[in-house]
Amino acid sequence: MSPLLRVFFPAVLFSLLSSPARAQSTASGPFTLEQVMSAPFNSDLTAAPANDAFAWVADVEGKRNIWIAERSGDGDYSSRQITSYASDDGQEVHELAWSPDANSLLFVRGGSSDNPEHMAPNPAHLPHGAEEDVWLVAADGGAPRKIGEGRSPTFSPSGDLITWFSQGQIWYESPSDIGTKPPQSIQVYGSCSSFVWSPDGTQLAFISDRGTHSFIGVFSPHTDTLTYVDPGTSHDISPVWSPDGKQIAFVRVPYFRNEEFDGPQRTGQPWSIRIADATTGQGRTLWKADAGQGSVFRALDADNQIYWTADQYLIFPWEKDGWLHFYAVSAQGGTVRLLTPGAFEVENAAFSQDRRTIVFSSNQDDSERRHIWEVSANSSEPTALTHGEGIETQPVFGSDNRTVAVLRSDARIPIRPAVITNSGQLRDLAPQTIPANFPAAQMVAPQPVIYSASDGMKIHGDLFLPPGGTPCERHPAVVFVHGGSQRQMLLGWHYMGYYSNAYALNEYLASRGYVVLSINYRSGIGYGLDFREALQYGSTGASEFRDVEGAGLYLRSRCDVESAHIGIWGGSWGGFLTALALARASDLFSAGVDMSGVHDWNIDHPDNFRISDTAADPNARWKLAWESSPLASVKSWRSPVLLVQGDNDDEVPFLQTLELASALRQENVDVRQLIFPDEVHDFLLFRDWMAAYTATAEFFDEHLPLAH
Repeated sequence: MSPLLRVFFPAVLFSLLSSPARAQSTASGPFTLEQVMSAPFNSDLTAAPANDAFAWVADVEGKRNIWIAERSGDGDYSSRQITSYASDDGQEVHELAWSPDANSLLFVRGGSSDNPEHMAPNPAHLPHGAEEDVWLVAADGGAPRKIGEGRSPTFSPSGDLITWFSQGQIWYESPSDIGTKPPQSIQVYGSCSSFVWSPDGTQLAFISDRGTHSFIGVFSPHTDTLTYVDPGTSHDISPVWSPDGKQIAFVRVPYFRNEEFDGPQRTGQPWSIRIADATTGQGRTLWKADAGQGSVFRALDADNQIYWTADQYLIFPWEKDGWLHFYAVSAQGGTVRLLTPGAFEVENAAFSQDRRTIVFSSNQDDSERRHIWEVSANSSEPTALTHGEGIETQPVFGSDNRTVAVLRSDARIPIRPAVITNSGQLRDLAPQTIPANFPAAQMVAPQPVIYSASDGMKIHGDLFLPPGGTPCERHPAVVFVHGGSQRQMLLGWHYMGYYSNAYALNEYLASRGYVVLSINYRSGIGYGLDFREALQYGSTGASEFRDVEGAGLYLRSRCDVESAHIGIWGGSWGGFLTALALARASDLFSAGVDMSGVHDWNIDHPDNFRISDTAADPNARWKLAWESSPLASVKSWRSPVLLVQGDNDDEVPFLQTLELASALRQENVDVRQLIFPDEVHDFLLFRDWMAAYTATAEFFDEHLPLAH
C-alpha cells in the first residue's frame, strides 16, 4: 500500500457493510454492522412525580425521541413514543423534567450535553444552523412547544413557573404565558447549573461557577431577588434543601492552583460539607474529610451528592477507605457512619420522594458489572435489589416510593428501561423497540480475564472469542482501549452511548473471526482510588502503556491468536494509548485505529488536559509530558494507522490529529484519515459512527489477515 496519505469517504464506506468475506459461519449466519448497531440506545431515565410514570430518551440510528411508560389498572406498564423527530440530524435530546402533575415534560434539544457553553454543534450541516433550545411536550403527545434558547429546564413544585439557564442568565415564565408574553430573566455572572427548588417552591438554589471558584446562589422568582449563601474562596457545589426549607447544605471543595493538573490526585486539601441558613446566608461546617486518603472529593455519577433525609441525616459519598462509599452524619453534626462497606464502589444514586431511601448502583460482589441496591441512614447494610449476569444502573424511584426503574443490559441486548418487580425480576418497559433482526442470539458473551501488565500489575479485561472453530485455531486479534480514562468496560452492553457503540464493534469484530480483548487499564474506575489515581499516568509518565503492552503480550501467548496479526483500536484517551502502542511497540501491534486521540500533551488543551505550571522545574515537567506523548516516539512507528476525528472536537483539539498525520507522513508510515467536518468528540451523527466503524473493520481486514 502506498505510504501517502489516504482519504476514506463515508459514501464509499457504506458499500462495505454487507461484505461477509471475513465473517465466521454460525448456526444463524453472520450479522452485519448495520444489524448490531440497530437497537435503540436508551438514556435519561427519569421518574414522574405522580401517576407512576417514567420517561427516557431513545436514540434509534441517530433519531432521538422521548418515550414514556405508565402503569395501567392491572399494574402493568404500557409505553409509547411522544415526540417524532425522524432524522439523523445530530441534535441531542436530553435534560428531561416532568411537570408536578406528570402531564407534560420539559426537555432540551440540540447542543452538546458535554459542553453546554459551546456553540450548538451542527454536524449535519443544517442550512439554518443549530440551537440548544428548551421545549415543552404533553405526556399524551402532540407537537412540542419551544420555550426558548437554553438548557437545564425545571418546573417549580407547584407547576406555576418554568425556569432555565441561557447565556449566563436565569429565565423564567408561567406555562400559561408561553407564546403570549415574553419570559423574564435575571442576569447572573458566571456559568450557572443545578437548579434545586425549595420544598415550598418559593426559592431556587443553583451553582454559579466562576472558573476558579463557585458560589451557591438563591433566586426568588416571585420577588425577583438574588442572594449568595456563605460565599468563600472554594468550589461550592451540589446544594440540597433541608426538609423544612430553612437551610441549604452543600459540598465545599478548596481551590488550589494546580487543580486542573492532569495527573494522579490521591490526597489534597480536605473537602467539607457546609450548612447555611437560607435567609441570612450564614454558614457553618457540618463535617470535614480527614487528611490523607479521601481528602480529595470524588463525586457520584448522579445529579445530587448530598441527600438530606426526613429523619435529619445527610448521606454523602466519601473515599475514606479507598473505595467510594455512602456515609451518614446527623444534620446536627457528630460521628459519621459507613453505610456501604466493602471492596466495591457506588456509582449512580437516586432518592425516594419521601426522603427515606437511596437506591444506587454498584459493583459489589460483581466487579465487572453493575447491580442495584438500596440503603437508608439507619440501615445495618445495603439490600440487594438485583443480581445475576446482567447490568443494571441509573436507578430512579417511582412516585409511590417503592417502584424502582433502571436501565439494564446484558451481554447480548443493549441498555433499555425496566422496572424491578416485587419478586426481584426485571420487566422491560418497551421490549417492542428491539428490531426483529437484531442479532442477539448470534453474539458472544465476553469472558472476564486477568492478565499481567508489563510491570506485573494485574489488569482486568473482557475477552471476546470468535464463535465456532476449534481450540487453538488461530485468529487475528485486536486490543480495545476505552477512553476517559476514568471509565470501565463491562461484561455486557455499556450504559454510555460512546462505549455501547464500542461494544457493538467488538461484537462485530468477534463475529468476523477476531479475538478481541477489551482492557480496563490503570487510571480507570471500578477498582478503587489507588487504581484510578494511578501513579505516573497520562502526561506524568504514561504508566498505563504497560497495561496495553501487557495486553498485546497476553494475546501473543494464546494458542488461538496469530501472534503476528495483533491490532489495537480506541478513542479519546484510548486513541492516545493506541497511538502510543503503535509508536513504542510496532513489533507487537501490526495496525491500529486511533479515534480522536491525544498525541502531544504539550499542545494547548481544554482544561481536562492542562499541564501543571507549578512544578519545581517546569521545563522538566513539560519534558516529561512530551516523553509521555506518542509524537515523542514517532521515529520508531512502523505499523499502519487509521486516524479518525471530527474537526469540531470539543474535548481533544483537532490539531492533535493534524500534527500526528504530518509527522507520520515524514516517516513514510502508512497513515490514512477519516475526517468529519463539524463533528464533535462523541460523534452526534449515527452515519458518522457507521462510517468510522466500517472503515475500522475494513482496515483490520486488510492488515490483520486470517490465518491459513
